[in-house]
Amino acid sequence: MDLIQDYEQQYAVLTAEITAQIGRIGTAIGGERNKLIADIDRQLEESQELLEQIGLEIRDIPQASRAGYTSRLNCYLAELKRLQQEFTNAKSVRQKTANGYDSSVDEFDEIGIQEDQKRRLLDNSERLERTGNYLKDGYRVILETEQIGAQVLQDLSDQRETIQRARGRLRETDAELGRSSRLLNSMILRSLREKIVLISVAVAIFLVLFLSIYFSMSSD
Repeated sequence: MDLIQDYEQQYAVLTAEITAQIGRIGTAIGGERNKLIADIDRQLEESQELLEQIGLEIRDIPQASRAGYTSRLNCYLAELKRLQQEFTNAKSVRQKTANGYDSSVDEFDEIGIQEDQKRRLLDNSERLERTGNYLKDGYRVILETEQIGAQVLQDLSDQRETIQRARGRLRETDAELGRSSRLLNSMILRSLREKIVLISVAVAIFLVLFLSIYFSMSSD
């Protein structure tokens, strides 16, 4: 998640710079204009790559946190698409001026271009503010995710302690059952020995009686 936040910060810096440079295309001429266009093209590609990296990182985060990041990524993609369209429009307006509609010749054209630049600057300011809000929302989501994660870890720790206590009680119960089983076996063996002794005594008494009767009858 820290890596996603770094990518988002880089993206915010790039889009702010792109916005500022798009506003300068209308007044740039010659080599300066060509350099601006090349720089913006490169920065747009870097922005696209950053968003692709963010998309790859989002796939690796837990499902519970993925929805918020995906929503922000969609906003970034829409923002980048608007920047690309504005860049195309800015190049198109300047190209028309170079092809014959020179604003320096017509005062009304000059005023129109200035108004267009003001509008673009206002749009850029609003875009920067929205990007800042996206970053704030992203930071808030990260904090909430950290809090949820900490709570989940605490719950898991409590559950682990409960399981360990239950396991300890189970061991104690098993030990008690073992002792009870040994005691019961001992009592059964003692009972068997007592029964054997009683049977032996009964047999001996029976034999004594039988022999006594036999000898008494024999003597008669």
